[in-house]
Amino acid sequence: MKKKIIIAAACLIAFILLIVLVRKVDVQTVEATGTEIGLFGLNAGFHKFTGVNEGWYKLTQILGIIALASGAVFAVIGVIQLIKRKSLLKVDRQILTLGGLYVVLGIVYLLFEIVKINFRPIIMEGETKAEASFPSSHTMLSIVVMLSVAIMLFYYVKNPRLRISLQAVCVLVALVAVIGRLICGVHWLTDIIGSVLISGFLISAFSAALDITGRKENAP
Repeated sequence: MKKKIIIAAACLIAFILLIVLVRKVDVQTVEATGTEIGLFGLNAGFHKFTGVNEGWYKLTQILGIIALASGAVFAVIGVIQLIKRKSLLKVDRQILTLGGLYVVLGIVYLLFEIVKINFRPIIMEGETKAEASFPSSHTMLSIVVMLSVAIMLFYYVKNPRLRISLQAVCVLVALVAVIGRLICGVHWLTDIIGSVLISGFLISAFSAALDITGRKENAP
């Protein structure tokens, strides 16, 4: 558990440092949107290299739906347990901890909708101005939900082969979502890096919390 807490802390510190760099270092105006982005040389260079890829963008949208559906499975399990056991405190600790993770995920999402660090490199179709883009909420959601589901499978799928196969699918979906969002051109490189860092913090903290709740559950 100690390692997980250290990893969570390191990810959070790196995330905060990245925000400072994006806000203060090499800040220049983006001609296409009229907005500013920090680490301009790195971000603009990477965006020029990848261009805009609509196919990858649509694929990541689909993967986001898959992630939401996967997380909803455990929400349904929790509701069924609540109905049958007639007490929130009798719902599996793992389910309650997962619910806590998703609440925090929602808070982080809303926070960066209010506190805008930077904006997309392009103006999306149907929009009149560039939207906030740091961190990539889509990437963050895909990583956090799919990896948390992979962790939950340890508790709810007893067949080792089936469990490993499902976990591999979860990791693959998260990985493809990151790569797809990275190269589809609707985010800056630092948007994706930020999403990976904050997701690393959330998942590491979630895993550590499961260790703590597990100890409490097994206590005499």
